[in-house]
Amino acid sequence: QVQLVESGGGSVQAGGSLRLSCAASGIDVRTNAMDWYRQVPGNQREYVAGINRYGVPTYVDSVKGRFTIFRDLTKNTVFLQMNSLTPEDTASYYCKSTTFWGQGTQVTVSS
Repeated sequence: QVQLVESGGGSVQAGGSLRLSCAASGIDVRTNAMDWYRQVPGNQREYVAGINRYGVPTYVDSVKGRFTIFRDLTKNTVFLQMNSLTPEDTASYYCKSTTFWGQGTQVTVSS
């Protein structure tokens, strides 16, 4: 049974930082691409960042230079380090691998 459990969300002021975690079970982050998406109510879910099986990251343009995706293979966990947050980053953030999604974690950035 595959489970993706996100954590690390919260409320911060603009310019602050948060680190999201996605703890995976039933799936190996070493051999599967892992992605982060976000969604604002009323909008479609948006791709934010991903890391492939070789450890190569990709980012949506709006977060390049501010967000970093990385993985800890010993913990089977993927992280999203988010710096220089803006109110536009406010959303629920979801971890995804293949067809599996986590439950999401809320990030709220106040101005």
